[in-house]
Amino acid sequence: MRGTSQLVFAILFLLSALVTLHSAKNKTQLDFGEEEFLAFAEVMPEPKGGMSSIVKFIEYPEIAKKTNLQGRVYVLAYIDEQGNCVDAKVVKGIGGGCDEAAVNAVKKASFSPGRNKGVAVKVKLSLPIEFKLS
Repeated sequence: MRGTSQLVFAILFLLSALVTLHSAKNKTQLDFGEEEFLAFAEVMPEPKGGMSSIVKFIEYPEIAKKTNLQGRVYVLAYIDEQGNCVDAKVVKGIGGGCDEAAVNAVKKASFSPGRNKGVAVKVKLSLPIEFKLS
């Protein structure tokens, strides 16, 4: 189990780095100064209460339910020094309203801030949000 979580962390780290490189290559920046957000930190931000704290904010879109749409949406969250999500965007989506629902849920969640050498820092955090019908 531990090896699986390390692999997931490594994949999310690489995904975040690729998004950062892509943004730098295309010279796109968000209004709030995307360049101020680190791609990683010694201690990465985490949702307070775990991923379940984000899942509780998700409203499964009706169109996705009707079409049995399931899958994983990857969201890049911009977490400030206080642990607030100041913005979020879809890195890889599945459509059907799930992308928007994932972004809204991430924006509502609170996080523990990222830290470098004990100091809170702004960090970009890639989050996989699972949409699964039971």
